[in-house]
Amino acid sequence: MPGKPGGSDEMQNGSATIVAAIILGLSILGSAYFLGGAVDRASDRVADLGTSLSKLQLAGAAAPSAAKPTPKRGPDPAKAYEINVAGSPAKGGGEEAEVTLVEFSDFQCPFCNRVNGTLKQVEQEYGDRVRIVFKHLPLRMHAQAPLAHAASEAAKNQGKFWEMHDLIFANQRQLTEEKFIEHAGTLELDVEQFKTDMNSAAVKKRVDADTAEAARLGVTGTPGFFVNGRFLSGARPFGDFKRLIDEQAKAG
Repeated sequence: MPGKPGGSDEMQNGSATIVAAIILGLSILGSAYFLGGAVDRASDRVADLGTSLSKLQLAGAAAPSAAKPTPKRGPDPAKAYEINVAGSPAKGGGEEAEVTLVEFSDFQCPFCNRVNGTLKQVEQEYGDRVRIVFKHLPLRMHAQAPLAHAASEAAKNQGKFWEMHDLIFANQRQLTEEKFIEHAGTLELDVEQFKTDMNSAAVKKRVDADTAEAARLGVTGTPGFFVNGRFLSGARPFGDFKRLIDEQAKAG
C-alpha cells in the first residue's frame, strides 16, 4: 500500500528538528555552565583583589608607626670613656702626652689598612704630644685575623710590635702562618720563640682581653678610635682627627 505523500520526508524532518533542538539546548546549557563558572571565577578574582587592596591600605596606615628611627649603635661620641691601655703597644708620646689616641683595629680590615696613612700624619703633625695605642679587635667575619693579631703580639714579646704591624698590613693579602714566620725572620727575631708565642695561650689571652674591652665599650666595627676617651668611628680623614685632637689638647 503506498504511503501518504510526503510522510516519510516529514518524519525525517521532524526527527532532525528534534535532534537540532536537543543539541541547541545542550549548547545553551553548556554555555550557561561555563559562563556561570567564568562569572564565579571573576567574582572570586574581584573578591581577592578587594582583600589585597584592604591589606595594602592597612599596611599604608601602619607605615608611619613602623618607620621608627633605628637607634644608633656604638659608643656615644659626646661621652668620654675610660680605656685600659696598660700593657698595650704604644708609640709617640708617653703617659705625659697631651692626648692619647686609642685604636681598635683588625689586621684583615681594609679600612684599618687605609687609615694607617692618616695615623702617620698624626705622628708627623703632633710628635710626642700624642700617644697612639693599639688594641686588638679581630672581627668574626675575618677568619685570618686572629692569627695575625697573635703574630703581632708574639713580635711585641721581642720588642718589634710596630715593625710586625707594618709588615702585616703591607702584606694584607697574605695572612698566613708561613708569611708571619717569614716576617719574623725579616725582623731578625728568634723565630722558634716567635712560633711558640704566636700559638700560646698567653698571647691569645691578651688579644681576647682587648676584644672583650671593645665589647664593653660598644665598639662593633673597625677601625674604632678614642681620642682622650672621645669616640671617633671609621677611617676618617686627617682633618677629623686634627679637630678632635686639638679640642682635647685645648681642654687639657
